[in-house]
Amino acid sequence: MNYESNPILDKLPKHLKQFIKPQDYEDYSAINQAVWRYVMRKNVDYLSKVAHKSYVDGLLKTGISIDHIPNMYGMNRILKEIGWAAVAVDGFIPPSAFMEFQAYNILVIASDIRQLENIEYTPAPDIIHEGAGHAPIIANPEYAEYLRRFGEIGCKAISSAKDYELYQAVRHLSIIKEAEGTPQQEIDEAEQHIEHLQENMGKPSEMALIRNLHWWTVEYGLIGSVEKPKIYGAGLLSSIGESKWCMQSDVVKLPYTLESAQTAFDITKPQPQLFVTPNFAHLSQVLEDFANTMALRTGGLSGVQKLIDSKALGSIELSTGIQISGQFNSLIEHNGEPVYMRTIGPTALSYREKELVGHGTEQHPEGYGSPIGKLKGINLAIEDMGPRDLMAYKIFEGEQISLEFEGGVKIEGTIVTGTRNLQGKIILITFKDCTVTHDGTLLFLPSWGLYHMAVGQKVVSAFNGPADLNSFDLTTHELTETTIKKAPDQERIQLEAYYQRVRDYRDGINTFVSRSKLFEEIKAEFPEDWLLPIELYELAKKGQRENLADNIKVHLEEVKKSRPEVGHLIDDGLTLINQEFAKVK
Repeated sequence: MNYESNPILDKLPKHLKQFIKPQDYEDYSAINQAVWRYVMRKNVDYLSKVAHKSYVDGLLKTGISIDHIPNMYGMNRILKEIGWAAVAVDGFIPPSAFMEFQAYNILVIASDIRQLENIEYTPAPDIIHEGAGHAPIIANPEYAEYLRRFGEIGCKAISSAKDYELYQAVRHLSIIKEAEGTPQQEIDEAEQHIEHLQENMGKPSEMALIRNLHWWTVEYGLIGSVEKPKIYGAGLLSSIGESKWCMQSDVVKLPYTLESAQTAFDITKPQPQLFVTPNFAHLSQVLEDFANTMALRTGGLSGVQKLIDSKALGSIELSTGIQISGQFNSLIEHNGEPVYMRTIGPTALSYREKELVGHGTEQHPEGYGSPIGKLKGINLAIEDMGPRDLMAYKIFEGEQISLEFEGGVKIEGTIVTGTRNLQGKIILITFKDCTVTHDGTLLFLPSWGLYHMAVGQKVVSAFNGPADLNSFDLTTHELTETTIKKAPDQERIQLEAYYQRVRDYRDGINTFVSRSKLFEEIKAEFPEDWLLPIELYELAKKGQRENLADNIKVHLEEVKKSRPEVGHLIDDGLTLINQEFAKVK
């Protein structure tokens, strides 16, 4: 195990633990720490005015420091007090896994931090976004429960094959855009590829729709009134650019409703509109309304068809409670209802999320098929038959029988045994010497062995993933590419050393540093750098070295002329420092 566990993490299933990686706190450079500090100081100053009140309170409750990148182990010691934990991962992980972590009260944190060049915004998930955005707001109990419930429902949403292709494309873009030295042409091509995929997704899957809800709430949500909203979405809380942008009047503010699930987003561009929820309880109501539209709760023909279209591991549940998990491949329908379904490859049968003894993937390695519905000409469904009814229709051990279902599926064979649930209802009937046909087409032959017929007149649920997590080996996910970490060159190493000296001085580790001499060296060797002079300006003001502060300010004016794109960052940093020292006076 490559991370420090705790009681909450101990409950994670094995397939989720495969995504966890060590934080490697020592890998954070002094530049990384300065980026964190700048963003946090600026955010806390601004967000205290525009964010939901839970944000500032949550910073204290979750142990998020303004001056230091949070240590995952330290966060976990505090998060456990509110029933949550945090783990480090490598950038984006598949949406279903991300949501499943939430269902276990686990905050997924991409432990890398954005480069100084991307200090305002990065498409890559990073520790500023996750730690400073998501963590503080979950200290609100109502919101924390929404997040957990969202994960619980979201991980059951059925995806399409195109969803996974889009995920891979977004992950690729986030990696190369954050990597130092990526040619602009490569970035442009990656963005164009995403645009092409988004324009050709076809009918959105359940996962696509619920990801829209996640984006417009958890990531980019506003709360309160449409006229005067507050920020609670992590994407806005963690971006010093977007937290101001979103409050502009030309960004349309709309009431948050179920209709927002139909509003797609583009991760590469600012969003033209945002949605405002009146309170956190309303989020949960919309989530439940959406869940009512999912195959998880509606089942039926469309639910089975969604699983077939997904080409991924999924499950259906019949009206008796028996669950079939595998890759669904085909179905036969009659009068708008599924009357026979089939999987290919390893399949498992379960009841109430627990695999039935003798019905794991070893028993059904090449697929499984079963009829669904009622017997032809008999009003009483098999699942509703008591012992006397079963005897009357000769459905019992040792009987050679022919069962014809509505829809044309016929089963002929000798009954070996039946399996019942705790209520005594029969959920599975096993045949030997069995032939299964549909309108003359062979579906099962006696030479294939025993035939296990699932009992159920309706598909009441269809959802992503297996019913019993232990039925399948789910620890096979492989990242096609990982975060690119370029080894620093000599110039970068020297710059990091300067940042470290300033940091050591502030932390009281080395107070014998000459700030004037250090400033002159930095000005000469790194005239384009802007963040370190701001840190020196703060130290000069703190030490009442007004002449040094003025010299640094003059230098920063020159930096603004040569690098106008960082001018507002310099102005904001100086303003914040001056405001702080004005309060002290």
